[in-house]
Amino acid sequence: MNQLGRGGDVPRPPNGGGDNDGRFPDSSLPNYGARLRRARLGMICAIATVSMVFVSLTSAYVVRRGLPTFDDSTRTYLRDWGEVQLPWLLLMINTALLLVSSLTMEGARRAITRRAALAPVRSIPGVSLGEERNFPWLGVTVLLGLGFLVGQWMAWGELKGRGFFVNTNPNSSFVYLLTAAHAVHLLGGIVAMLWAGMISLQHRPIEERRIVVDVAAWYWHFMAVLWIYVFALLAVVR
Repeated sequence: MNQLGRGGDVPRPPNGGGDNDGRFPDSSLPNYGARLRRARLGMICAIATVSMVFVSLTSAYVVRRGLPTFDDSTRTYLRDWGEVQLPWLLLMINTALLLVSSLTMEGARRAITRRAALAPVRSIPGVSLGEERNFPWLGVTVLLGLGFLVGQWMAWGELKGRGFFVNTNPNSSFVYLLTAAHAVHLLGGIVAMLWAGMISLQHRPIEERRIVVDVAAWYWHFMAVLWIYVFALLAVVR
């Protein structure tokens, strides 16, 4: 029997865990798989944090709705919650824009995942997979996200036109707070997508671009689900 390795021992294959700062042991090649897993874990932690923020806001919203306010002049408890006439049509249009943007974001994630999987094959000399048409999924998603923010700004303007301001009553205060908090977090997702576009222009490795687009897609889908939750909350707790 032929002996493999010194002393007849079978040599161990290199460990593919990639624990050395996202690199394969004894190699200078980055382990993008380990980096992607860590990035996803970090995004899950971020999503959990944002969820806790909105759970807290929801609790305060529901509790405040049922609490009366003591009036010093009449020495009685009064219900000051009030009602808010929301621009439902405009909010539904904004919802549609965000849901469509979630679909285009998923298209961007799948497109770059496919390109990353085919990259080793394309690097083989003499192998051609044909020309691939690249649809600007990421750019369309950014435009739809900006359209949603513009629509939210218009909805706030519509509320002001109907006489509902931040300090009109506790109900209107929470409406502005919930929608503005979501808009700020959504803006963070747009910044992440713009960063992914900048990395693409810098001709970074395809796997590095895939990591940024992948975690941005997770966050963007979460923003769409979170808005559905906020929209339903405003519709139910009135």
